[in-house]
Formats: sequence, structure tokens, C-alpha cells
Amino acid sequence: MAVSRLNCGVLCVSMLSIAGCTSATAPAPAATEQAAPAAAAAPDGASPGTVTLPTGYPERPFVRVEFDKLTWRPTEGNTLGVETAVIEGDPSKPGYYLTINHFPPGVMSRPHYHPDERYIIVLRGTWYTDEGKVFRPKETIPLKPGDFMRHPKDGPHYDGALNEDTWVAISGYGPTKATVLDGGELFGGSR
Repeated sequence: MAVSRLNCGVLCVSMLSIAGCTSATAPAPAATEQAAPAAAAAPDGASPGTVTLPTGYPERPFVRVEFDKLTWRPTEGNTLGVETAVIEGDPSKPGYYLTINHFPPGVMSRPHYHPDERYIIVLRGTWYTDEGKVFRPKETIPLKPGDFMRHPKDGPHYDGALNEDTWVAISGYGPTKATVLDGGELFGGSR
């Protein structure tokens, strides 16, 4: 059975997010089926950074998302065409999220950081990346479809597209946002 690159990318992002989470705690095994929902609830007084994994089947159904039927919205209110489709979760709320961002040719983010660690896999196109506080698009590192990058919490970086449309899958544990280092617009031209 053939697996599409998008499905592989989404699967890889999900697996990397779970594998990269060092403080995850699984729900306690239930003694009976009736106790399963209670075991899935987040424990009171859980330490910060603790992740409670969701319940399993049948309480949590299977989900399929078709790329061609995604709902796209402007990312961070920009007017340059960068779009985001939320695949799972809600990036503005606590918990796991998975989004796909589309960068049109010639648009990059400006140096910024996020309050959460993020995991990115390139799905289509070439994604140009760099870390640091100085915007240097000519010195960015290109990543091709299937390539992975981790953005550490509070790590200054910028990224985007140069000559072609580019799509990346981004996952993490929210809430998240982008804080632009110079306080200006998040997106601008890459040239």
C-alpha cells in the first residue's frame, strides 16, 4: 500500500512530538472498563509541563484529514498570503496541536520566537530557515520535503519561502504564539 508524502509527514510529526516529550505521563491502567474515563482525566495538582495523553479507542475516534479539503486562514493576521490550516487541537489553547503552514514564494517570517518547543517537517517545496536575531535571508539553510527541524522554546529564528510555494507541518504543545523581536510585522519579503 502506498502512503502519500503528506500522510507520512503528518505521521512523522506526530511520532516525533510524542517521542520528544520527556515528561509525558500515560493515564493509569484502568482496573475495569468503567474506570477508563476517570483515568483519562488530568490529575489535580499535576506538575507544570506534564502531558496527559488522550483516552484511547472507542472514546477517541479515528480522524482523517484530506489536504485538498483543508480550511486555510491567514497566519497571524498577515496580508502577504501566509496561511495556516489547523489539523488537530487548537494552537491558542493548552494541549497538542498540529498545523500546516503555507508560505507563498518570496515571503518569510522576521526573527521571532515561540513560548513552546515546535517540531516541523517540510511537506512540499523548499523551506529556508535560520536562527538568530539578525535577518539574513541569503544565509538561510534550505530544507526539502521530508526534512525535519526543531525550534526550541524561546529560540530566535526566521523561515519561509524564496522561489516556490512551500508547505510545512508544525506541531507542539500550546498555547503558542509568535513574538517578533523588533515588535514589527511577523512576515515580510524574503529578498
